[in-house]
Amino acid sequence: MHNSVDAVVSLGSGHPIIDIDLTVFLQFGLFVVMALLANRLLFQPYLALRERRKEGIEGARAEAAQMTATADSKLADYEKQLATARAKANTEGGKVRAEAAAHEQEVTGKARAAALTSIEEAQAKMRQETDAARRELMPQAEALAAKMATRLLGREVV
Repeated sequence: MHNSVDAVVSLGSGHPIIDIDLTVFLQFGLFVVMALLANRLLFQPYLALRERRKEGIEGARAEAAQMTATADSKLADYEKQLATARAKANTEGGKVRAEAAAHEQEVTGKARAAALTSIEEAQAKMRQETDAARRELMPQAEALAAKMATRLLGREVV
C-alpha cells in the first residue's frame, strides 16, 4: 500500500488530486504580495475611513450633547428669569390692586360724604321751605278754616 499522504492525495488510479511542486511556493509568494498590496491599498484606507467616520460621529454626538447641555442651561436660566418676572408681576399686580382698592374706597367715601352732605342740605332746605310755607300759609289756612266753619255752621265763628 501507499503511504498515508499518497493515499489522501491520489485517487485509486494513481494520479494525485493536488500536485504539490514549486508553483505552490510561487502562488504563496503571489498571495503574500497581493495580501500586502491589498492591505496597503484597500484595507488600510478602508479602516482609516471607518475610523474617521467613527470619530466624526462621536464628535457630532459630543457636540450635540454639548449643545443640548447649553440649551438646557439656557432654558433653565430662561425659566428662572420667567419665574422671577412672574413673581415681580404678581407683586406689582398686588400693589396695583391694593392701590386701586384704596382709591376706590377713597372715591366711594368722598362720594358718600358728598351724597350725605347733599341730602342733609336738601333736607335742611326742605325744612326751611316747609317752615316758610307754613308761616305763609297758616294765616290763610286759619282764614279759610274760619270761612268754611262759617258756611257750614251758618254763623260766624271767632
